[in-house]
Amino acid sequence: NDGGGSIRIPAACCGLVGLKPGRGVVPSGPAFGELLHGAVSHGVVTRTVRDTAAMLDVLAGPDPAGPYLIAMPEDSYSSVASEEPRRLRIGFATESPLGTPVDPAAVAAVADAATLLGELGHHVEPAATGVDERGLAVDFLTMWFAGVAVEIRRARRLTGCGPEGFEMDTRLLAALGDSVRPSEYLASLERWNGYARRLAVFHETYDLLLTPTLAFPPARIGELTTPRVVRAAGRALLAAHLGGVLRRAGVMDRIVDENLGRTPYTQLANLTGRPAISLPLYWTTTGLPLGVQFVAPLGGEGLLLSLAAELERARPWFDLQPPLWAPAA
Repeated sequence: NDGGGSIRIPAACCGLVGLKPGRGVVPSGPAFGELLHGAVSHGVVTRTVRDTAAMLDVLAGPDPAGPYLIAMPEDSYSSVASEEPRRLRIGFATESPLGTPVDPAAVAAVADAATLLGELGHHVEPAATGVDERGLAVDFLTMWFAGVAVEIRRARRLTGCGPEGFEMDTRLLAALGDSVRPSEYLASLERWNGYARRLAVFHETYDLLLTPTLAFPPARIGELTTPRVVRAAGRALLAAHLGGVLRRAGVMDRIVDENLGRTPYTQLANLTGRPAISLPLYWTTTGLPLGVQFVAPLGGEGLLLSLAAELERARPWFDLQPPLWAPAA
């Protein structure tokens, strides 16, 4: 599933198709009506658009106990994916909405996709969503940390394990989540509506938003491992119960930059409930895939699949595979 990019990000790292359906399209039940206030969507990662569409036909549908009544295509997602899309107006952005660095390869991936889209007859131009995506990132992490704290408690009840049964990083996130006051959490959640409304205004002008899926090529093995000195400090903070002190000391801004700096583009679709897809249209000079992302308005799954299929026909990727080993860029 995808609560902040967890379908689209691995798809981009592996040269695959990753569709995050819109809110409520795939049921979350039976245990939950929705996960993380609807930020999480279930889906699959596949080699082809055809397979993604076929799986969505299997997975999508109404849930009598769910909170949403969704609009389904008249025929099937597979049929929609086989249709030529109308000529689209697409706005693209490459700068990190968090103000963090972006690798030139990620910028090149979007430029390459924009050129291909233009050759296919679509209108593509630079555009800004107008969404305060740094504020959105803070609100995303506020919800995420609190969710980790809840999940740890649930897991401990089910298994009877103690705190030592969880990785230190997970326990640190939970400590930050436990420090969030209920009033702060509710205020954060209420701001989601503003983000969704502003993105809806963007989609009044543009059919789709195009961005990199990742701000950097896929990470090298061990590159994201928490340094030992940080792990040692984390253990000390946990022992002293200083999660709240950390959050109030401005650590959230550092976490936004360091935790989301590689993937600053994906959380927007989660908090607004919009469908988004990552496509493997670009490969770096060292042979690594680097996906591009399209974000559609509500009910835009069919539009994403139709355009994705057109792009796949224009530049097939089925037989492309990243190397098992790649040199540093």
